[in-house]
Amino acid sequence: MNKATLCAMHRSAARSLGPRTALRYKQDGIWRDLSWNDFRQQADRAAFGLLQLGVELGDRVAVLSENRAEWVVADQALLSAGAASVTMHAPLTPPQVAFQVSHSQSKGIIVSGYDEARKVVEVLDQLPDLEFLVSFEPLPSTLQTCRPVQTYTWQELVHLARPHDDWQQALLQREAQVTADDPATVIYTSGTTGDPKGVVLTHKNLLTNAASTGDAGNYGPSDVFLSWLPYSHIYARTVDLYVTMSTWGTLCVGGPIDDLLDDFSQTHPTWMTAVPRFYEKLWTSVEGLPLDERRTELRRLLGPRLTHLSSGGAPLPKHIAAGFLECDIPLYQGYGLTESSPVISFNNRGQNRLGSVGLPLPGVEVRIAEDGEILTRGAHVMKGYWRNDEATREAIIDGWLYTGDIGFLDDDGYLFITDRKKDIIVTSSGKNIAPTEVERLLISDPMIDQAVVYGDARPFLTALIVPARCLLEEEIRRRHWSIDVDGDFITSGNIHEFFAARIAAVMQSLSRPEQVREFLLLNRTFSHDRDELTATLKVRRRVILKTFEDQLSALYGR
Repeated sequence: MNKATLCAMHRSAARSLGPRTALRYKQDGIWRDLSWNDFRQQADRAAFGLLQLGVELGDRVAVLSENRAEWVVADQALLSAGAASVTMHAPLTPPQVAFQVSHSQSKGIIVSGYDEARKVVEVLDQLPDLEFLVSFEPLPSTLQTCRPVQTYTWQELVHLARPHDDWQQALLQREAQVTADDPATVIYTSGTTGDPKGVVLTHKNLLTNAASTGDAGNYGPSDVFLSWLPYSHIYARTVDLYVTMSTWGTLCVGGPIDDLLDDFSQTHPTWMTAVPRFYEKLWTSVEGLPLDERRTELRRLLGPRLTHLSSGGAPLPKHIAAGFLECDIPLYQGYGLTESSPVISFNNRGQNRLGSVGLPLPGVEVRIAEDGEILTRGAHVMKGYWRNDEATREAIIDGWLYTGDIGFLDDDGYLFITDRKKDIIVTSSGKNIAPTEVERLLISDPMIDQAVVYGDARPFLTALIVPARCLLEEEIRRRHWSIDVDGDFITSGNIHEFFAARIAAVMQSLSRPEQVREFLLLNRTFSHDRDELTATLKVRRRVILKTFEDQLSALYGR
């Protein structure tokens, strides 16, 4: 059978593995198993249901849900129906949902339950292309839409196949029309300016990247993978879902993060991927123990079968990777971005160099431009940005994807990342955030004159805030406040609370990871004399952050 598409790959695996466990998931606190046969049958019935709702080859269907077994099944259903999923992070705000669903021209949306459905209903008047909504959970009758939209539960969608004797044949005919070059997903990422860009990834992009990652990692049918990172992001989508499926392993849908240690003890995985933030917290819990006790405790927490851990999405502190290795649990760092499906390089069991992000995957070309930017070429490079030809031409030149990261290749071919060319913040949980957009919102408040956001490789965002001095002085006089100053900073409690409330108000349109949680109030403006502004008065973010890095870092210890 032709396995050039993700749906064909999965169908072939299901035929070969049949009753073996493909998926483990929690239901009411109890782990349950789903066989390859049942997985495939559920996906097929849902796929035919999508066809009955009018989904055509190439249509976009959005998905707004946290990780769950139905998410994984729905993904395969959409692939078999020939649709491209538009996967969105569950905490997105209604305006963010409106932009992604509208810009992608999604015909339908699949949501987890009431909370997500409510976000869609709130912005339904901005979604002229949306024809149907499917919810994994039943929705209350009180949820009213402003215009007619077909609404179904997941079970109702699956049961649409029952009255049709030839539904399986009809589905296979649709699936046979799907090609390797067809879009499999559109994932929106933060840009340095303006609205998010929709990255179009094809079946070929994702399938070849999963196959190369699986081969390089030497994964196989005996592997049990604990998965918890959001499937709405490409990191978990490829490495967790498609690598496990293509290597015939067993996927355990775990999480959230607070439940992970219990998940380890109940599933005994052989490996897991995560972002640096998880490993930082885990390492902090054992770092103070003597080495032998540290080894014993980590093994107790992570289970007897674990062979290694993988890290991506953000830079991994070298001392943490070294510490895990010393405890006989290798922690391998990799590198990639949404536009590259995502894996470009990673360390593995046979080839691991601390401080590097590993060797490029088989079939993945990497070279360093004259200015140090990392370029990559191969089957993993995206098809382009959805409805944004100009951005596509800027990102891909002569087949080479310009990553926006700065680095070098050592004599043995290991890739090292040294800097970021683009103004993108990547938090320690792997969230990509455009600081200019957050800063634009901050200075939209008339009381804030200038703002610089900080948070690269940190658990949350902080900021330097320059008050609008004249307005602040008026407020001080009106409220009879005193102003306390310590060096460059305003430290008055009442003034800080005043700005905290205003910052919280302008942050409401952003999801929780994008919001500024702590800040410093500067008692002066950024100036050209200190090299903090360009000749055209643009903020020199790196200069400012270098000047105040110690004070900003201290905010994370509160």
